[in-house]
Amino acid sequence: MDKVFTGAFTQQEPIPDEAIEAAVAVMRSGRLHRYNLAAGEAGEAALLEREFAAMIGARYCLATTSGGTAMQIALHACGVDRGDKVLTNGFTLSPVPGAIHAVGGEPILVESTENLTIDLDDLAAKARASGAHTLLVSHMRGHLADMEALATICDNLGVSMIEDCAHTMGAAWKGRPSGSFGLAACFSTQTYKHVNSGEGGFLTTDDDQVMARAVIRSGSYMLYERHLAAPGANTFADARLDMPNCSSRIDNLRAAILRPQLKTLSEQVERWNARYRVIEGVLAPVPGLALRQIPNAETHVGSSIQFRAPTLGPDQLRAAIADCAARGVELKWFGPDEPHGYTSRHVSWRYAPVQALPRTDRILATLLDMRIPLTFSPEDCALIAEIIADVFSNHLDNARDVQAGPGDWPQ
Repeated sequence: MDKVFTGAFTQQEPIPDEAIEAAVAVMRSGRLHRYNLAAGEAGEAALLEREFAAMIGARYCLATTSGGTAMQIALHACGVDRGDKVLTNGFTLSPVPGAIHAVGGEPILVESTENLTIDLDDLAAKARASGAHTLLVSHMRGHLADMEALATICDNLGVSMIEDCAHTMGAAWKGRPSGSFGLAACFSTQTYKHVNSGEGGFLTTDDDQVMARAVIRSGSYMLYERHLAAPGANTFADARLDMPNCSSRIDNLRAAILRPQLKTLSEQVERWNARYRVIEGVLAPVPGLALRQIPNAETHVGSSIQFRAPTLGPDQLRAAIADCAARGVELKWFGPDEPHGYTSRHVSWRYAPVQALPRTDRILATLLDMRIPLTFSPEDCALIAEIIADVFSNHLDNARDVQAGPGDWPQ
């Protein structure tokens, strides 16, 4: 009888007791708004920002209502104005080009490599051709490009880099934290990310003016001096008058939930990577499946896994996905033109100009993606991988039989 997995791919671990107790204390105080503080009180939001900045080695940090709002604030704070062209990955999730559009920019989509990172050659060519001065690079599904090479290209071409680190909190390149390579970086604390406040985000930077502009735009009014991870009050002289208020600040309740989770992030990364390695170990030897090769320089966070089945067509992939689902394993597919759940392709982003991305389209046509919640045990991960391997081996075998034709041996 075929093995079946009965766990839930959307079930997260409980919020830690320390975080629950901190949240209850905030609720008992009634001071949920980040600027509503008692005499001498720093506040959960300000403390969270200081602790997150220290964790990734940034001078400044702003906590926001979501990763998406962090990107919008970062783009505006870094000088993107209406009509400006902004480079970004062709392979990403819709909040990334959506953030560009939201501030009036025009997304210029860059090809992806088969290792699922931004194509540096295409980036350089499109930066020159478009005249864009900003790159919002998406470390999509937790995969880092060669960050030193990427930073060099941006420096040489006069392009300001903003990192979308929604999937790379806790990751690093040659030991340097993700989010420390650009002018600014944005992170997410949405439930399915690496720390969980339901919704939330961070913007980090070492630049005084970028942070001053970001703090005002997030909705600080004239209370910016209550931020602990921000520049001095004199830095705000122009920003306080130039930047619109978008009321996108985090509250003390969510900050209280997040602070204890930062303390255990490195342990969580180890747990994710242990589960990733179990699944990778089963899928990598399957003939016809292609997994991403993680560079030695990259400290990866295996909170999801991607693989390709390059020889399967759309109908065969749909059938394989359905067979996995029937056995309890949920896979996402980046091939369809129509959005599904959280997944979409550039052809469905009608707010962006139509652009040709033949290499990215070819890769996404057979790209499958699976979340790895920490509620899964290593044994769960082994079972899930066995189911995927069994289902795809059958479909790949059938595809080889069809390709071989009558009287021929499959190759």
